[in-house]
Amino acid sequence: MASKMRMVVLSFVFMLLLSIEGQANHHSPSPAAQPGNTPAPTPQPIKFPLYGTTQGSLQPQECPGHCASRCSATAYKKPCMFFCQKCCSKCLCVPPGTYGNKEFCPCYNNWKTKRGGPKCP
Repeated sequence: MASKMRMVVLSFVFMLLLSIEGQANHHSPSPAAQPGNTPAPTPQPIKFPLYGTTQGSLQPQECPGHCASRCSATAYKKPCMFFCQKCCSKCLCVPPGTYGNKEFCPCYNNWKTKRGGPKCP
C-alpha cells in the first residue's frame, strides 16, 4: 500500500512539474521584448538650470552672482559685469553659460544699443 501511495504522489508531482514547465514555455513575450519593436530613443532636453534664465525669475540681489558666472570667461570683466548687471536689473534674468543662449531670456536678447548691436553680454 505504501508503494502504491508513493507512486501516486510521485506521479502527481511529476504532472505538476510538467504543467508548470508547459505554462512557462507557452508564455509569449511582450510586444516590447520582440525583436524589431525596439522603441526609438527619446531626445534629451538641454540640461541648463532654468532658475535665473527665464525672464523675471531672479531677484535684483541675485544679479551679481549670475553675472559673475556669465562674465567668467571674458578678458573684459569690468565692462561685461557692468552691462550684465544693468541688463539683469531690467530683465531679472541672465542666460546660462558664458556666451550665447540668449533665447532663454528674450528681454536680455532684444535690448539693443543705439547702433543696433546687443546691449547685454
